[in-house]
Amino acid sequence: MSQINSVLGPIQAEDLGFTLMHEHVMVCASGLLQSYPDLMGPNREQRAIASLKKAKAAGIDTMVDATTFDLGRSPELLKTVSAASGVNLINVTGWWLDVPRFMWGVGADQMAREFIRDIQEGFRGTDVKAGMLKCAADADGVTAPLETMARAVARAHLETGLPIMVHSYPTGQVGRRQIKIFKEEGVDLTKVKIDHSNDTTDTEYLSWLLDQGVYLGLDRYPGRHVSPNMRTNTLKALMDKGFTDRLCPSHDCICLHIHNELPDGSIPADHDFTKANPDQYLYMQRHVIPQLLEMGASDADIKTLFVHNPRRFLSGNS
Repeated sequence: MSQINSVLGPIQAEDLGFTLMHEHVMVCASGLLQSYPDLMGPNREQRAIASLKKAKAAGIDTMVDATTFDLGRSPELLKTVSAASGVNLINVTGWWLDVPRFMWGVGADQMAREFIRDIQEGFRGTDVKAGMLKCAADADGVTAPLETMARAVARAHLETGLPIMVHSYPTGQVGRRQIKIFKEEGVDLTKVKIDHSNDTTDTEYLSWLLDQGVYLGLDRYPGRHVSPNMRTNTLKALMDKGFTDRLCPSHDCICLHIHNELPDGSIPADHDFTKANPDQYLYMQRHVIPQLLEMGASDADIKTLFVHNPRRFLSGNS
């Protein structure tokens, strides 16, 4: 079987087990953890370890941590949390949405070389190597700086073979433009996963994406704007259309985030994302999977969604 870079070193694809394909241990601004760590609340490592230990005890073996440099990636934190919890963590290289003005002139080939180093040599100053690529666009569409990053990710993919996860905005059907860019760059679309796809219930658009060959990440649970029930209805509708083998449900959960000050000046014990999803990485196990089974999905379907699909996608055997 193929080897995949985890934060603790290469692992065999067959050892991934039950996998959540879009999660975060921590999200913040780049460098914030080093400069202003107390904004992230107390006992950071211990809280993250405890949360992932609960996930491991519930049968979750692996998570893709989708935290790029501009989302505050901390390779050493991920190593510590993975080693202590027993959960395999696969981190990404690439770029999210925050391209600072002083980088607007950077070229796609320049960034591709940087991303390739993250994969082949490791994130600077560490031995942690990226196991997946990521690019993004949102409500503003694929802006010029984000197009540069998308093309850089595509070129790094062609050099390394690593699959690509894509932050997209389904309400605006931004995936159409992102796919066009990948086609122009010569990317095999079966190596691409379009994420946040359950932010819409438009199964016609989602079916069009799947018809291009991509995987879909249905990874905003419990999420906002679209109810959890409707998200699962969309997932099941796509399964009923015959797309079960290219769907990857997940949460986009954030364990560690800034604890925003309350109007009275106090600092809450939990950050806003935890308040919105107290189940954290277990929402899928406690709510979504039981609902899918009630709707007629089989145990084999569940294994396809959470074991077989991640294994095939991450190993490049799509």
